Amino acid sequence: MDQPKSTIIESPSDCNPAVEIMHTTVIHPRSSLCQVVFLFVCSVVWMTAEGVIASGSVQAAEVDFATEVLPILQTHCYACHGPAEQQSGYRLDVRDIAFQGGDSAEAAIIPHRADASPLIRFVSLDVAAASSATYETKMPPVDSGSQPLSAKQISILRAWIDQGAVWPDELAGAVETKPLWSLRPVVRPPVPTLPDGRTFANPIDSFIAAKLNEHGLTISQEEEPRTLLRRLTFGLTGLPPEPTQVDAYLSDLQTEKRAGHTYELMVSRLLDSPRYGERWARHWLDVVRFAESNGFEMNQPRPNAWRYRDYVIDAFNQDMPYDQFMREQLAGDSLGADLGTGFIVGGPWDQVKSPDPVLTAQQRSDELHDMVSTTGSAFLGLTVGCARCHNHKFDPITQRDYFAMVACLSGVQHGERPIEKAAKPDVQQTVEHLRSEIQKISMELEALVPLASPKAREANASSLASPKRPPVNAIQNSERLAPVSAKYVKFNIEETNTGAEPCLDELELWTGDGRNVAVHAKLSSSGDFPGNERHQLQHLIDGQVGNDRSWISNTAGMGWVVLELPNRESIVKVVWGRDRKEQFADRLPVRYQIECSENGTQWNTVADSYDRIPFSSPRTPESDWKVIALSKEQRDLAEVQEATLANLQVQLKQLISPTTAYVGKMEKPAPTYRLSRGDPMQPKEPIAPGGIQGVGDALSMPEDLPEQERRVQLANWIANAGNPLPARVMVNRIWQYHFGVGLVDTPSDFGHNGGVPSHPELLDWLASEFIESGWSVKQLQKRILTSQAYRQSSQVQADGLRVDANNRWLWRFSPRRLEAEAIRDSILAVSGQLDLRMGGPGFDLFVPNTNYVRVYETKIQFGEGDFRRMIYQNKPRVELDSLFGVFDCPDGGQIQPKRNVSITPLQALNLLNSEFLIDQAKRFAERLESSAGKDTKGQIELAFQLAFGRTPEAKELSASEQLISQHGLAVFCRALYNSNEFLSVR
Repeated sequence: MDQPKSTIIESPSDCNPAVEIMHTTVIHPRSSLCQVVFLFVCSVVWMTAEGVIASGSVQAAEVDFATEVLPILQTHCYACHGPAEQQSGYRLDVRDIAFQGGDSAEAAIIPHRADASPLIRFVSLDVAAASSATYETKMPPVDSGSQPLSAKQISILRAWIDQGAVWPDELAGAVETKPLWSLRPVVRPPVPTLPDGRTFANPIDSFIAAKLNEHGLTISQEEEPRTLLRRLTFGLTGLPPEPTQVDAYLSDLQTEKRAGHTYELMVSRLLDSPRYGERWARHWLDVVRFAESNGFEMNQPRPNAWRYRDYVIDAFNQDMPYDQFMREQLAGDSLGADLGTGFIVGGPWDQVKSPDPVLTAQQRSDELHDMVSTTGSAFLGLTVGCARCHNHKFDPITQRDYFAMVACLSGVQHGERPIEKAAKPDVQQTVEHLRSEIQKISMELEALVPLASPKAREANASSLASPKRPPVNAIQNSERLAPVSAKYVKFNIEETNTGAEPCLDELELWTGDGRNVAVHAKLSSSGDFPGNERHQLQHLIDGQVGNDRSWISNTAGMGWVVLELPNRESIVKVVWGRDRKEQFADRLPVRYQIECSENGTQWNTVADSYDRIPFSSPRTPESDWKVIALSKEQRDLAEVQEATLANLQVQLKQLISPTTAYVGKMEKPAPTYRLSRGDPMQPKEPIAPGGIQGVGDALSMPEDLPEQERRVQLANWIANAGNPLPARVMVNRIWQYHFGVGLVDTPSDFGHNGGVPSHPELLDWLASEFIESGWSVKQLQKRILTSQAYRQSSQVQADGLRVDANNRWLWRFSPRRLEAEAIRDSILAVSGQLDLRMGGPGFDLFVPNTNYVRVYETKIQFGEGDFRRMIYQNKPRVELDSLFGVFDCPDGGQIQPKRNVSITPLQALNLLNSEFLIDQAKRFAERLESSAGKDTKGQIELAFQLAFGRTPEAKELSASEQLISQHGLAVFCRALYNSNEFLSVR
């Protein structure tokens, strides 16, 4: 007989250990009733326990960090994330860092959420899956030497985190961090006194002398006057001193008992020169990566970017307080200084867009990165951009700080916008005067054109030996009539230049007493262009010109309109045009007749196109005088009046036309998220606008703050006198441009990886002085330039070379080569060709072209308009001209707060053999001959005065005379241009 089968009850394999006894229970068929009841009760208890545990009503035993968690971390994790090594900036021996995460800026341990904690994710990864993942790696790595965590160890970590990740204070650990010197508050230090009790009139010299004394050195004696004047003039204006300027200065030194007073007056004069702003604007434009094209593959120009360049020049010339300068460049549109925001969008912009959302998002992310990085480096001297993908590895800048600044600027888009012009009391008066003059001259020119002669139609215009009137044009045409009485006027079009339906933007009927009676007329037509609100019959007499307020016929090549006046009028002129805004020239009537009637039934032709020069192409009225039959006297008068009229119209247009500039378009900002690893396709938590929390007073804003207010608050936070960085950074920049090297030799990096101040007390004294002066750049420069440290000789001292070969303690003035712009400007100044016109659109050093992908080919032939200062060059991005580009010019591709100084064969070859230099040498020679005549000695002495600011020595005079006799004056001039003395300051 078959044995009765047992009944097996199995519980899930992952059941709670507390009821593990019930996992497998065998109920035999012969079991007693008591046994069955007992087992049933146990099963109920088991199921109840499972439900209670699942619901969390009964907590598992609390995991102890010290005895259960810490040993796991020490054994398996400390090799890479402990006291000795911290890969990815992450360490598990310090509680705060363990929770916050490392360089990724992503919290690694999230209390009560083990499944969401990256720490659990990394230790739980399958090795095969981890190896195929984009970024993630199984922890600890298989090649680390540490064993992977067991399932039990991972479950302990999970339970610990789910229970709240309790980490006792006594085991929290800490990292000793030395405060970054640049983030300490600016405190004005006492002016030092030398051990022998000596002090200096200028506190700068006391700081310099004290440092030199520590190294057994002293300040050098003052430089001789000519060399010092040349140094000063180049430093403040970027140009050599004129001979008359040198002579006057030396004369004042001889007659003035206080030589220092004369020098200070010269400093003041140069600071007040308009050339000063041009010189110092170039320095700032290097710092903020300014250029006038977009970069990337198309590299198209930005026609109105030059307005920001002019803004910077004006700011330096006016000695705009630097705190205001900073605010205007971030939020100038809120301060009546729209041009300032050209700073934000001064960098490259990829104008070629794609339907690919990933590429588009990356482009926008890169644009904002450029804005934030440049803001951080220019004003704060911090490499904020390093926190784009993770917390800054060295400086106290988190990834959240970076994206908080992104949020401040996220409403700024590249592009132009209309800007408000500076209000001037006399502008309206000037406008009225210009309009009056333009009307007067226009009437005088119009009077030179004969009256319309409709009889030419009957005689056949093609047989006329000399047509009396100019051809029609698309802008404006005038039909002067012998006075004709009319109640009806008909404009009948018979042909257009393109064969399309004719278009008129305005039709005017003028009386002898200066009234346009067309505005009161009743209109009718042969038919109107259907379905377009811009082209309506009533637009013909609405006083608004341009294609968008015009009438178009509904018949190809022809059409008519009739104006019925309220009363009979004496008409002396009919004025009409196709598009007076000069945007369109198609649909232009080229064959037409104008008829008048007193009753609307009997018509008389008063003007037509048959006495005009046949139309061939659109032309403006300015060209008419060259083709119609006029007497010589009339033609001469017309040409003079034409030039005058064109100039007045340009002036008027500049005053009344809306001005646009490449200063960014401001839009409603999109939400900002922290991006994992900086990837725009991996957004994390939303970020509110704000600043760097570890710098100055903490700055935070609500997420819904309006766009402009975000930039205003960011600007105020940066420019606050309590912010320790901006004053130090700007003071250091000014020092660098005068001495060649800053007190901190990394001018845009005041972080842990940047340089440390050579004279920290002096830097802070200057910074406090700068703030207390009202942020006056000129006042600060005057303090620096009048110091003995600046005025000392550049001569070498043996002790100085032995102790301080790099001259970091400033025991002498370090000679240096001029920058490319100063070299070119000096060449032009010495040859007498320098054009000192200021402002406005620049000139090109490249051959013009309109390629879709812009090509930049260096000019070899130059006109007079190309001889302005190089600050006014239309500067393309990542393209340098082949002549002066080799002299270490920045290309605008990125910031360049400090220029390199290279020495290459191309530099010498360009200065010796380029067509520009050969041409300028000839012009220099012509200047010498014009001023000194044929006297060779006089020519040489003048050349030395112009090029070097001094007279030649006897041996130089002799060698120069020999060179001129053998090779000519122009070759001598080339030699001066190529001399080390011409190309450097010392």
